[in-house]
Amino acid sequence: MPHHPHCYRELFSVSLPLVFSMAATTVMEFTDRIFLANYTIDAIAAALPAGVATFLILTFFTGVTGYLNVFVAQYTGAGASSRIGPCIWQGIYFSALAAVVLTGMSLLAEPIFRLGGHPPEVQQLERVYFRILCLGGGINVAGTALACFFSGRGQTRPVMVVNVIGMLFNIPLDYALINGVWIFPQMGIRGAGIATVCAWTLIAVLFAGLIFTRDNDRLYGVLSRWRIDPALALRIVRKGVPAALQFTIDVFAFTFFIFAMGRLGKAELAISNIAFSLESIAFMPAVGFSMGLSTLVGQSLGRNDIPAALRFTRQTITVLMAYIFCLDLIFLLAPHPILELFLAAERGTPAYSRLLADGTIVLRTMAVFIAFDALYFTFIGVLKGAGDTRFIMWSIGVVTLFVMIVPLTVIIAYLQGGILVCWITLTLYVISLCLVSFWRFRQGRWKGIRVI
Repeated sequence: MPHHPHCYRELFSVSLPLVFSMAATTVMEFTDRIFLANYTIDAIAAALPAGVATFLILTFFTGVTGYLNVFVAQYTGAGASSRIGPCIWQGIYFSALAAVVLTGMSLLAEPIFRLGGHPPEVQQLERVYFRILCLGGGINVAGTALACFFSGRGQTRPVMVVNVIGMLFNIPLDYALINGVWIFPQMGIRGAGIATVCAWTLIAVLFAGLIFTRDNDRLYGVLSRWRIDPALALRIVRKGVPAALQFTIDVFAFTFFIFAMGRLGKAELAISNIAFSLESIAFMPAVGFSMGLSTLVGQSLGRNDIPAALRFTRQTITVLMAYIFCLDLIFLLAPHPILELFLAAERGTPAYSRLLADGTIVLRTMAVFIAFDALYFTFIGVLKGAGDTRFIMWSIGVVTLFVMIVPLTVIIAYLQGGILVCWITLTLYVISLCLVSFWRFRQGRWKGIRVI
């Protein structure tokens, strides 16, 4: 395929379907929460902490199998297609291991949610939801591994289609199982958990059906080369675990921030939740393009084409910055209309003007935050695509501890800092991550790293 230096087609064809795949998952979670919020207030109160706790644990395992993307990309670039089948099989064996660990975690639901100290009736629901998602989590990890067969080869459209089918299957099933519609019993939060696991299963089965064919076996060895390959498995774990920990630390940092906002007060927590809901509009394209960039960089490095890797990096920065610029104009110039969408119920109350004033400051701070966040994801995408994952893990761990967790704890516990100080701290944290990853990118060590 001839590469034209100014053609963005390849970047868009790989990255956009990944953005839509993520959007499908987000819509699934969002509708889940709307149905539960309308079911009972206890159900939605339990769904968020239990969902976040499961997500934190799952992120680690899906982070490892998701890193197969880079292996498949580099093998594709190097023309070693027959190595792709064995890669996917190591991912399947890893998901079986993950399923065993997650089943063990499901038994710890009681002590985990006792620590949260929520009311007993909420704790009861948290345990139910957490257990179901943990017991089905191995299927989600396997689905992530199977998706890499397509995304690593730059064929991201099947990934998008399968995820959208999963979403369209999940939403009506979710509604039916929560509320007891049609032939289904009314199961509340238990129904929400079961519907999610059913959707994960459908997604994994569809991927398996598309992958394990005779034609694919001839090209990629997906049926014949199913044996455990200790050397390959070890390489995947050695590169995949730091990459997974990077994402887990990231998720943990934001979870920590949200819990910290809860300690400031209800208004602060509400405004931060609104801000994060809006931030996901910026976050999803950044993550989708970062994953696409990892694939394209991996393929470029597989065929030792450094200029192509740099070109895709420049294109990603251009696309994301143009997108963030449009969002920033709205956040900076018209924060009120956006906030009013969320605060309609509060209009006319004494708290309304304060919520609007604080919300405006937070959205304007967030305008800075999302620009650096998008750049950070771009540089991380390049480093991951090469296999420079250990540096990513250590640098993020150190920055998270010293620029985010320690200062935020001091600000809230001892300095009685308000919401603005906390959001400035969060923004400085993202700027630090961006600078560290940019410095590593500029060093150029990644150009000589390979995972294969």
